[in-house]
Amino acid sequence: MKTDPFEIEISRQIWNSRYCYLKAGYPVDQSVEDSWQRVAHALANQEASDQAGWRERFYSILSDFSFLPGGRILAGTGTDFDVTLFNCFVMGRIEDSMEGICDSLKEGTLTMQQGGGVGYDFSTLRPAGSVARRVGSMASGPVSFMRVWDSMCATLVSSAYRRGAMMATLRCDHPDIEDFVDAKRDPRELRNFNLSVLVTDDFMQAVQDDLPWPLVFPASAFGDLARSDGREIIQRRWSGSREVVPCVVIREVGARVLWQRIMRATYDMAEPGVLFVDRINQQNNLYYRENISATNPCGEIPLPPYGACNLGSVNLTRLVQSPFTSASRLDFAALESTVRIALRMLNHIIDLSRFPLDSQAEQARGTRRIGLGITGLADTLIMLGLHYADEPARELAAQVMRLMRDSAYRESVTLAKASGAFPFYDRDAFAASRYVQGLPQDIQQGILDHGIRNSHLIAIAPAGTISLFANNVSSGIEPVFAFQSQRRVRGADGEYQLHDASDYAWRLWRQSHPDEALPGYFVTAPALTPRQHLEMQAALQPYVDSAISKTINVPVDYEFDAFKDIYQQAYRLGLKGCTSFRPNEVTGSILTTSDAQSMNELEAGCCNLERESG
Repeated sequence: MKTDPFEIEISRQIWNSRYCYLKAGYPVDQSVEDSWQRVAHALANQEASDQAGWRERFYSILSDFSFLPGGRILAGTGTDFDVTLFNCFVMGRIEDSMEGICDSLKEGTLTMQQGGGVGYDFSTLRPAGSVARRVGSMASGPVSFMRVWDSMCATLVSSAYRRGAMMATLRCDHPDIEDFVDAKRDPRELRNFNLSVLVTDDFMQAVQDDLPWPLVFPASAFGDLARSDGREIIQRRWSGSREVVPCVVIREVGARVLWQRIMRATYDMAEPGVLFVDRINQQNNLYYRENISATNPCGEIPLPPYGACNLGSVNLTRLVQSPFTSASRLDFAALESTVRIALRMLNHIIDLSRFPLDSQAEQARGTRRIGLGITGLADTLIMLGLHYADEPARELAAQVMRLMRDSAYRESVTLAKASGAFPFYDRDAFAASRYVQGLPQDIQQGILDHGIRNSHLIAIAPAGTISLFANNVSSGIEPVFAFQSQRRVRGADGEYQLHDASDYAWRLWRQSHPDEALPGYFVTAPALTPRQHLEMQAALQPYVDSAISKTINVPVDYEFDAFKDIYQQAYRLGLKGCTSFRPNEVTGSILTTSDAQSMNELEAGCCNLERESG
């Protein structure tokens, strides 16, 4: 007799409302096993040979929750829905004209209609108060147009169970940066957006040196007026251009004053986050053809215009042997095997997926980007008797990511031997990229000899929904927030339901230790310092070619003077971005403890269940 794969009711509800294939209101999938078979069958059909064997391999890592593909993959693969299987998109450059703005709005609407989360860089829109030359009126600025997107998103249900998710970025030297930073102080404003400031290396240096900071905009927007009024013109590499362009200095602010304003807004409202945009571009495998200035809604996938990425996570808890004993260990051989099979599955998604726009299809098939990551890290550490904040835990996590990286890159080289390198591959330029230069020599040589099938392979997503689906393992690389909680989940009818959601590792411990106090390694996020959160993220970043979605939990009584250093620590530790969450009056809550006390803490705006793309 088959055992029920679902240990808690919320996991069954997640499958039933989000991943079960319904047609005309009736279930085609009679069980979750049918969903897994549907996905495995569709992907195995992409194999040139041994399709039955690959179908079994694909099913085997799906059916015990070892591999958790992104939600769009589980929901759409093998169905006849006209939807994308990709979780994330960054949209094209917003042209600084009414026609261009309307075209970009339309593209975003079509993308969210098919289930994709979208990211936009609004830096290309001229600042508020400048003259729109064609019609002689005054420009209203990027934040005003973001409100148009926000209204669109609020009325557009991107699928049967969640609202559309959007990311907005703005450069730290855009003249409207202060309005952008403070935009969400009004709790009614831009609720469908996550916000991040594009922070440059020059700005961080100016903050350190306490220098004036020029706020600028490309001179081309002002025509002859840019030179006739005597304003200073400096060179900047602006959004939407790979080359430096002349920019008009609109005004100056103190770099530290602006940084303090960003930090104060983040302290008060959990937004905006920051993206270290120069580092993102310097470490991009496709540095030779891309200028990245935006990410997907949760930040783990920096993408070029019309870039897309499909996501999946290896569930580390399934690889723990003899948990809670002196013989506990992680099965690294099984990890390598799971990574190789999962990588192959995600590679096939690129060929199976539909795309809302032809330009998205061109980018996805040209780069064949993949975002394979991990989930269940915190539970895995607990099952191995390791405290999340201790060095042995970071060492194990880094060992996991290094093996994942190397296994994924080797499998992608193997795929290239059979099917060729990704179309945008440039042998010498790709081999010279900073990240590739850090790979083991045998992988570098394999890439030179055979190419590689996918331009990017590793990203760590929040994985909140799919982790709940897998019997509530800890999500992504986040610590467990609470071992017993209640989760507020939107059902297919749009209504919220409150579910008990006990943690996977906690339940496993209680099965054999029903009355014992929890050991000290059962640590939760509120017990960790912000620095300890950062150190785990920093331990993994060297092995991740995209980025990491991680929320730094900050206690409500944490002093601002200590808080504002967190983001500078993140920069010094080599991270590509930083997001934090401190309980506040603006951000709502979807999680409560089992004793019904409110917890406004867990899911910062970027990572809640409704808005994440997985």
